[in-house]
Order: sequence, then structure tokens, then C-alpha cells
Amino acid sequence: MVQLCVNGARGSADGAVVPLSPEAVADSVAEAVAAGASDVHVHPKTPCGRDTLSPRVLAATLEAIRARVPTSVPVGVTTGAWAEPDPAARVARIRSWTVLPDHASVNWHEPGAEEVAAALIERGVAVEAGVWSGTDGAALFLRSPLGPKVLRVLAEVTDSDPATARESAHALLARLGTAHGRPVLLHGGEGGAWPVLRLAGRLGLATRIGLEDTLRLPDGVRAASNAELVTAGSREWAAAHRGGDG
Repeated sequence: MVQLCVNGARGSADGAVVPLSPEAVADSVAEAVAAGASDVHVHPKTPCGRDTLSPRVLAATLEAIRARVPTSVPVGVTTGAWAEPDPAARVARIRSWTVLPDHASVNWHEPGAEEVAAALIERGVAVEAGVWSGTDGAALFLRSPLGPKVLRVLAEVTDSDPATARESAHALLARLGTAHGRPVLLHGGEGGAWPVLRLAGRLGLATRIGLEDTLRLPDGVRAASNAELVTAGSREWAAAHRGGDG
């Protein structure tokens, strides 16, 4: 599986290529799905470009995407603490959603992660457990009674140095161990995005790519779209899986 990470916490300062409005997000997702993305992770944005858990914005974003892509493509959203710092308010937002995503990511190192995940499960929304390197997320997740109930683990390598990101990824996977038996999606960011994606291919793990994780193609050229990144990501993953990554 190659998941598309549409926009992340990026904003207008990152360039017009990053989709922010529901319509721009839907256009970008449709192009990326046509290029091979089989799952979607998106950050709904306010009109000023800030991440939000607002039910109105989330509904507009999900409806715009679902009008453009097949129903077989799951669409998920973030519940990152930066979108709503207060855990209780984050849970209240989730309980107020009028249109539900197929899944939502919960960063396990953030305060309130257990409560947020429980609220999602109660509403029938599958949980992606975000476990970041450089945090205590792995240990917290392995102790969590909700661990066996999540859809998958998003193993996020925060080391953006291309020289060391793979080593950091191996260390994160070792800390996760069996990960409650849940599937693992491995990915990196910025300079570490491509080395970690290739490692995912070599290990046969799901991965993701998109403008949230990197603005550049493997050769360093700035990407023109999410679709271009998905095309390159699928190619790089397949080559690594065949043993071409060494």
C-alpha cells in the first residue's frame, strides 16, 4: 500500500503546489489516486490555512474528496495536538463530527492519545497509531490496551538526515517489536523521506508519500504535484522490493 499524505501541516509559505482548500485537496487526491495511491491521509484546513478538527471544515473536505475518488479508497484525517491542543476539546471535536472519515491518525506520544483513540473507536472510525521516533510513543503504544484494536501503526521516522534516517527507522521498528500484531506503515520526512520509503520497500512494509512528507522528488527536483510524488514513490518502493536498493 502506498498512502498519499496530501498536505500535512504545510501552508501557503510552502508554495502553491500544496493543496489547502477542500476543492484543491480533492483535485490533488483524485490525481494521486489515478497515479496509484490506494489510501489517503489529509489535514483539513481553515480558510487561513491552519489545521483544524472543525466538523464543518472536515465535512467539506471529506465530501469534496469522496465526490472525486472511488469509494474503495479509504480517506483519513489527522487528530494532531497542534490542531487542537486541549485533549478534552479534541475529544469533543471528534464527537461533534457530522461526516466521518474512514480512519484517523492519533500520535501516541501526545497527551490525551488514549482518550482520542477511544473516542474515534466509539464512533466507528478506525485508528492509525502514530508512533514517532525520538519520542516515548513506542513504549506507550505497547502498553496501551487499545493497541490490538488499531487499524495500523504509522511508524514515523522524524530523523530528516538522509545519511542516518534508515538507521533511525531500524531502531524505531525494533522498539515497536510485534506492534500488537498490527500492520506497520513506515515513512520518513524531508531528507529522510526517500531513504525510509526505500527501506519500507525492501522490508515489504506499507509506506506513504506526498507533500506532507517531502516537497522534492528522489533526484532533488521540486515536485509539481502529489501525483508526481506517488508515481515516483511507487517506482522507488517496487525497485527496493526487488532488491534494487542494495
